[in-house]
Amino acid sequence: MSKVVYEGWMVRHGRKKIGRSFIHMRFFVLETRLLAYYKRKPQDNVVPIKTLLIDGNCRVEDRGLKTHLGHRVYVLSIYNKKDKHYRITMAAFNVTEAHTWKEKIESVIDQHQGSQAGSGGKFVSFEYTETENGRKSSSSDHESQFSAPEDEDNSNHGRLLRRTTIGNGPPDSILDWTVEVDSDLNQNSNNQAFSRKQWRLLQCQNGLRIFEELLEVDFLPKSYSRAMKAVGVVEASCEEIFELVMSMDTTRFEWDCSFQYGNLVEDVDGHTAILHHKLLLDWFPMFVWPRDLCYVRYWRRNDDGSYVVLIRSREHENCPKEPGFVRAHIESGGFNISPLKPRNGRPRTQVQHLMQIDLKGWGVGYIPSFQQHCLLQMLNSVAGLREWFSQTDKRTAPPRIPVMVNMASTSVSLNKNQNLSQSSVHIRNSSLDQTQISNKNGPMNDEYSDDEDDLQVFEEQEEFADSFQCEEQKTEVEPSDQIDFSCFSGNLQRNDNENARNCWRISNGNNFRVRSINFFYDKSKVSAGKHVLDIVAVDWFKDTKRMDHVARRSGCAAQIASEKGYFTIVINFQVPGSTHYSMVFYFVTKKLVPGSLLQRFVDGDDDFRNSRLKLIPSVPKGSWIVRQSVGSTPCLLGKAIDSNYIRGPTYLEIDVDIGSSTVANGVLGLVTGVITTLVVDMAFLVQANTNEELPERLIGAVRMSHIELSSAIVPKLEPEPSSTHSNT
Repeated sequence: MSKVVYEGWMVRHGRKKIGRSFIHMRFFVLETRLLAYYKRKPQDNVVPIKTLLIDGNCRVEDRGLKTHLGHRVYVLSIYNKKDKHYRITMAAFNVTEAHTWKEKIESVIDQHQGSQAGSGGKFVSFEYTETENGRKSSSSDHESQFSAPEDEDNSNHGRLLRRTTIGNGPPDSILDWTVEVDSDLNQNSNNQAFSRKQWRLLQCQNGLRIFEELLEVDFLPKSYSRAMKAVGVVEASCEEIFELVMSMDTTRFEWDCSFQYGNLVEDVDGHTAILHHKLLLDWFPMFVWPRDLCYVRYWRRNDDGSYVVLIRSREHENCPKEPGFVRAHIESGGFNISPLKPRNGRPRTQVQHLMQIDLKGWGVGYIPSFQQHCLLQMLNSVAGLREWFSQTDKRTAPPRIPVMVNMASTSVSLNKNQNLSQSSVHIRNSSLDQTQISNKNGPMNDEYSDDEDDLQVFEEQEEFADSFQCEEQKTEVEPSDQIDFSCFSGNLQRNDNENARNCWRISNGNNFRVRSINFFYDKSKVSAGKHVLDIVAVDWFKDTKRMDHVARRSGCAAQIASEKGYFTIVINFQVPGSTHYSMVFYFVTKKLVPGSLLQRFVDGDDDFRNSRLKLIPSVPKGSWIVRQSVGSTPCLLGKAIDSNYIRGPTYLEIDVDIGSSTVANGVLGLVTGVITTLVVDMAFLVQANTNEELPERLIGAVRMSHIELSSAIVPKLEPEPSSTHSNT
C-alpha cells in the first residue's frame, strides 16, 4: 500500500457536458504513486471517484483564479504530458491551501524524476533563469510562453524536466518593474526596452520609505509623472497580504484610504483581468473632479513564495468614461510581495507598492503638488496593510479569495437582473435522486465533464456556478419564469440612486457574509450572492396601536402576489412608542421548492422558526456611535425578540416586536433620533445547521435610505379573521 503524502478537502471544479460549470467539495488523497479523490473521507476499501497515476511525466498547471457566482477559487490542474486529456482539476478557496497542494504534488513528481534520472537520464531542478526578454522567470513560465514544444521522450535535451504553467504570462503592454535589469541585457528584446531604475529616498512617512525614480533628463513636462514607490514591512504571510491586495470588496476600505469603488470589467484568464477603479482623493474635492481608472492587472507567484501584481491602464469597451470623472492613466504600477525571515515566531513580508500615474485634468498642470500629494495618499496603502494586520491577533482560518462583480453582467437593466435572480431560484434549489454511478474511473477531460457530476445537475452546490454564463443561459432557457414587478407597490418609494432620500432599494447580496459549503470544516464564510426571493415592495405605516397581521390589508403586495399564484414572506418590524410604526417588507417567489430549507421554515412550527430566522444588519452611512451600536453581527431574531408567525394560504407573515427586547429598544431609541441621517442594510435568511443545508442563502436584502418619520401613513386594515392564529 502506498504511503499517504497529503490529504484533505478541496473543491472539484470543471464544466459539464451540457455547458454548465460546477463546484463540489471532494476529499483528495495524494499518495507516493497516486492522486485520487472521494465523495467522502475514505474508509476501508472505498473505491475513489477518479485517480491519476503520478510519475515523472506529470505536470501541475496553475490555472489561477476562476469566478463562480462571485466566489473566486484558485484552480490547479494535474495531468500527464503523454495524455493531456486525462487530468484532475482541483481548487481551493484560499491561496495558501492551493499552493500547499501544489508543492506536495510537485515533490512527489520530483521523486519520480529523480529515480528516472538515476536510471540514465539527467534531472535538472528549476531555479530562476534569465529569459530572452531579460526578466527572471519562475519554473511555472517555461511550458507556457518561454520554451519550445516538449518532445515525448525528451530526446532533444537528454534530460527530464518537470514543468508547470501559469497561463500565457503578462500581457505585452505591461512592464515588469519588479525585475530590474541592465539595458545591455535587454537591447535585443522585442518587448518594451527599459533600463535599471535608480531610486532616491524621498522621505520616510508612516513607517514607510518613499522612493522617487531618478531620471537622466534635465527637464520634465508638467504632466509627466515620476515613478514613486513605498517600501514597508508587514507582519503577515505573503498569501494573506496577496489576498487583501487582490480584493475589490468592502475589506479594501479598511486599509486603502484612496479606494472608493472597484469591480471586474473582464476576466481574461486566471492571471489577467481588466478592472475599473474609482479613487477617493482628499485634494479639495469641492473643486477637483474625482478620478477613475480602467487598467489591466496581471499577477503571478514566484518559486520563492513571493507574489507580483502588475497593473497598467487600458481602455475597454465595457468601461467607458463616466460623467463627472477624469480618467487617469497608469503607466506602470503594482505590488511586489516578498517573504522575509520570521522574527519572534511571526511571519514578515516586504511589500513594495510602485505607481507611475498621470492624474490628468487641470490640477496637474497648474498645481505641481497636486499629483505628488495624491500619489503619496495611494502609496500609503502599504501602511494601511501593516496596521490592518498589526490589529488582527487571531487569523485561524486563511482568508477567502476576494469577490468581485463582473461589470458586463451589471450593465444589464435592473429589472432584467431582478428577473434573472428570481428565475435562477428554481434551478439551484431543485434536486434529483442520485443515480448509481458506474465506471467512474474512465478517461475523461476534467475541464469539460465528469461522469459523476453530470448526473448531479441540480445538486445544491450548483450555487457556485459561473454567474455570467448561468445568467446568460437562463435568459435563453427560461424567459417565461419571471415576475412582473410593475404590479407591486408600497407607500415607501423605491429609488436606486445612491443619494436618494426617504426610499428603499435592493441591497447587493455580496455585502453580507454567510456560512459557506464547508463551514462545519473550517468555520469559513463567503459572500451571500443572489437572493432566493425578490423584494417587491416596502410599506411604512404608523398608528396609535401596534399593527399586527398587515398582510390582510386589501391591495397590499402580499394580496396581489396571491392573486397571481405567488408566495410571499412578509416581515413586519414593529417599532413601539407614543406613535407605533411598522416597516413592512414583502419578499415574493413563484413557488416554494418542496423539501428545501426555506419550505421547511415556512411550514415548520414556531420553535423551529425562532431557532432559524436570522438577521444580518449593517449601517453603511451614519454616525460612528450608531454603527457601533447596531454592528454587523448576525442575530437570530426569534431568540432575541418576540416574533409572531401568521401562516396564510399564500404567505407567511413574521411580526417582529422590537419593543420586547430591552437591548433592541435601547438601540432603537438611539437610531430613531437620527434615522433621517442613516442608510441601513438588512439581510434575512434561514440559518443552516447541517451540512445538507449549506451553503446559506439569503431570503432577501434591502437598503433603507434616510427614512422620514413624517412619510409614514395610517393603514386601513381588514378585520382580523377569528380563525387565524400563529401557526395555521
